[in-house]
Amino acid sequence: MDLNNKRIVITGGAGFLGRHVVEELRRINCNHLFVPRSRDYDLRKLEQVRRLYDDAKPDVVIHLAAVVGGIGANRENPGRFFYENLVMGVELMEQARLRGVEKFVAIGTVCAYPKFTPVPFKEDDLWNGYPEETNAPYGLAKKMLLVQAQAYREQYGLNAIYLLPVNLYGPWDSFDPARSHVIPALIKKCVDAVESRSATVEVWGTGAASREFLYVQDCARGIVLATRHYDQALPVNLGAGHEIKIRELAQLIAGLTGFKGEIIWDATKPDGQPRRVLDVSRAEREFGFRATTPFEAGLKRTIEWYRQTRPQP
Repeated sequence: MDLNNKRIVITGGAGFLGRHVVEELRRINCNHLFVPRSRDYDLRKLEQVRRLYDDAKPDVVIHLAAVVGGIGANRENPGRFFYENLVMGVELMEQARLRGVEKFVAIGTVCAYPKFTPVPFKEDDLWNGYPEETNAPYGLAKKMLLVQAQAYREQYGLNAIYLLPVNLYGPWDSFDPARSHVIPALIKKCVDAVESRSATVEVWGTGAASREFLYVQDCARGIVLATRHYDQALPVNLGAGHEIKIRELAQLIAGLTGFKGEIIWDATKPDGQPRRVLDVSRAEREFGFRATTPFEAGLKRTIEWYRQTRPQP
């Protein structure tokens, strides 16, 4: 699909991932972009979804908007995370169908995978068990986008695709302790400890779980490649293809931030899913995507961005 003259709506386009997707689209000379802001369009409400489509008249919709958070936020808001993510996706795709949108790109989540998925996670394993309990409501709500996309493709011919990014990190991530994921949380803890000369940093869990992390600019490039070149019903993983234990991650971030104190592990808090690393062969085979940012280089850029942009005491 030639996107240059298409009218493209990017929900969540002012958020963490969305900013980078918009930047990538502009880089390839897409000039008809519409980024709905939550203050103007509440995508949880049908009448406002309809108004968005009336105003933007999109040819393509890239649905990135989500209500997200780390383990703590998921445990505190299971009902909210389920309902708001589900209703946004359902209504946005239904209105896309009714209005003849040319392509709908649905962004899922690695949290949709079963808790004990064999490593590396293959897309065919998505339905072989229940997700990890702390984020299951969120993961299942986002997985319903895949069901809807495949059902609408079969019955109505809607060109809807479904992508599964792994855990993301990079500039513009949320460093709010109430919402942040593990990398920004660790960066903030270590940078704050260096400045306050604290001797310790406390981290949730045992550190035994492992995660795969994809630099956000790589993910944005993958989404745009899929939007241009992928038109099939099967879901596609977007990842870097390698994992790191949280204990090793904490030590790496401590070293990069200059924190020389002790990391204390709070084993009363959950680790989340035991392991998380994706099989990324389908993305490379179908639309030529491969992550290119070395992990440590991405971490350094993220730490530098945080230090430059955070509120000063």
